[in-house]
Amino acid sequence: MDIGITRLSSKGQIVIPASMRKDLVEGTHLLIIREGGRFIVKPLDELEPELKEDIIFAERTEKAFKEFKKGTFTRKSDVDFINDLESW
Repeated sequence: MDIGITRLSSKGQIVIPASMRKDLVEGTHLLIIREGGRFIVKPLDELEPELKEDIIFAERTEKAFKEFKKGTFTRKSDVDFINDLESW
């Protein structure tokens, strides 16, 4: 088990210690789960394909709902919507 200490920046960013990210390539998408006071970080590509798709869908749905609540939601044709889903 590796243990490291990092800090949260004023912008909400954290740095994963170099020794723990040596196997990750720049741009890797990471899944972060918060359970109480514990955070779990896992590369998204290590998940089962179906679970990965569900998580991406849930994230996009949450983002769209927040945009809708703020009044910044945009309308799209069904074709544009499907193309956007497939591009991620």
